[in-house]
Amino acid sequence: MREGAISRSLTAIPRGARPVLWGNGIAAIGNGLTMPLLVVYLGQVRGLGTTLAGLLVALLAVVALGCVGPVGALVDRFGPRPILMAGLCIKSAGVVLLAQAATLPAAIVAVAVIAAGDSAHWAPQAALLGRISPSADRQRVFGMQFMLLNLGLGIGGLVSALIAHVDRPGSFTVLYVIDAVTFLIYVGFLSTMRGIGVGPVAEENPTAERGGYRQVLADRALRRLAVASTLLLTAGYGSLEVGLATYLTVLGKLTVGHLAVVYAVNTGVIVVAQLFVIDRIQGRSRTRLAALVGLLWGLSWLVIGISIDLPTPATMVLACLGAGIFALGETLWSPVAPAIVNDLADERIRGRYNAVASWTWSVAGTVGPALAGIMLGAGLAGAWITVVVVGCIAASLMLLRLRRILTPVQDGVTVGS
Repeated sequence: MREGAISRSLTAIPRGARPVLWGNGIAAIGNGLTMPLLVVYLGQVRGLGTTLAGLLVALLAVVALGCVGPVGALVDRFGPRPILMAGLCIKSAGVVLLAQAATLPAAIVAVAVIAAGDSAHWAPQAALLGRISPSADRQRVFGMQFMLLNLGLGIGGLVSALIAHVDRPGSFTVLYVIDAVTFLIYVGFLSTMRGIGVGPVAEENPTAERGGYRQVLADRALRRLAVASTLLLTAGYGSLEVGLATYLTVLGKLTVGHLAVVYAVNTGVIVVAQLFVIDRIQGRSRTRLAALVGLLWGLSWLVIGISIDLPTPATMVLACLGAGIFALGETLWSPVAPAIVNDLADERIRGRYNAVASWTWSVAGTVGPALAGIMLGAGLAGAWITVVVVGCIAASLMLLRLRRILTPVQDGVTVGS
């Protein structure tokens, strides 16, 4: 994606959102340096073994599940920006601890600190963007956030491939220190947003009761969206994280190098297609677009599923095709889903609404990898592909039914008109 195209698209973004987008993009470079190598770092460089390394990665999602609820309440009390800044500082400290973690107890502490900081990153960031972006701009803002996130991850991944060597532990220390610094740079961007995203929203009726999570969970539309999202993300992202690598390398006989190309195709399609997609979905039904995501992800898994019985070159081609189809679904989901959540949200408890949305990601990040590991480990590859495809289609149907209980504005059909 050319820098000029990105700059022109940013002119359509509310000025207050730009520090968040750029800061998160820089932090994504740091994540790209370290995230793909976490299991390798813990398992091989620190000598903990693949099993323990995998359990530590799962700990990230488990700790986040426990933290995200209180984080949502803190956002509504103190505002999203200070909580986001605190979360980034905590993540930075956790990454530094991880760089020095030579024992299992030290690694557990480091991962727990990172997970706690991570839980105070995504939900507050979404709440901050939701607060400062008008409804008509939200899809574009969240889509741009996702594109810059993937661009940063891609850059970081390329750099890490040049620096990291398993037989040189110091090379990993360098990567983790750089990662920690990028979070602090993001804090610096946020510190320029004086007076924005701080404190609770002024209430039009000061005597009105603030219902907290009871009010959030009483929202029928949000409940249905959360259930459908959890199912879709479990069958999609959650299964992609562990299942794709295992499926293609163990059953499909691809190498780790082949797998890197598959992931690069996924990231490349997102970076190239995201701005094109954003411009063409304005004013269209968000629920129909979200349902289309389920169909695209289901098709992606079908393509990947049939690839492993073919010769290696054909497996590689179909795996890349499946990753590209999955990426197209991502370019739709990333602007649409958070826009629905933030248009549903009561302004006074926007943090809690986004915490529920973040919770769906944490559940999917726990269940999806576990399901893939259990079924693929038991030799049930075909059954696993069937489960994730059916899950995607079922979520798609649930999202279509959601349209009946949304207002036209919440469904996006009046945006920009």
